Amino acid sequence: MKRRGVLLIVSGPSGAGKGTLVRAYVDSREDVYLSVSATTRSPRAGEVDGTSYHFTSYEQFMDMVNEGQLLEWAEYCGNCYGTPKAAIEQMLAEGKDVILEIDVQGAMKIRSKMPEGVFIFVLPPSMEVLKQRLIGRESESNTSVIARLKRAQTEFLLIDKYNYVLVNDTIEQAISDLDGILRAEKCRIERNKNIIQEVCGDVISFN
Repeated sequence: MKRRGVLLIVSGPSGAGKGTLVRAYVDSREDVYLSVSATTRSPRAGEVDGTSYHFTSYEQFMDMVNEGQLLEWAEYCGNCYGTPKAAIEQMLAEGKDVILEIDVQGAMKIRSKMPEGVFIFVLPPSMEVLKQRLIGRESESNTSVIARLKRAQTEFLLIDKYNYVLVNDTIEQAISDLDGILRAEKCRIERNKNIIQEVCGDVISFN
């Protein structure tokens, strides 16, 4: 019988490398799908509508909000970003595993609506490494780096709301750990009640 897909929500502080990890993992797997966010900002060079983001007008985005089409949304620097619900629900219903990379605040909003999701907090190996990663972007001012480090400490307070913590030291190990989490989740009893019932018959029943 078809198993419902697993939704992985990956988040953590800016500079932890969650985006790099998610992209590398999805590129290594043909059976894991990346959720594509909607945004009102203009496409940047090389970005493709429907792949990088779903680019919409502000009016279209607000229609999605008012019609309940987004799992969560927020406004940053004058632009809106949100997570479309229908595409995720369709893929999960088809048995496809979906991964969503999002900030901590967005993850908490999704947790309230989809508690069956698997929530993974990505940590840097140390605060010094986090600082150096932010500086290494060469797009952050000293003030911005300090602000992001302070925000990271606030986000750490929500770690206990997650199911797993993943320390992103090397990308190879992080990919392996993420894959291990997905494999373990697929074997959970609650995700396999149908096949258990089919094999065991009347010997076992679930309330």
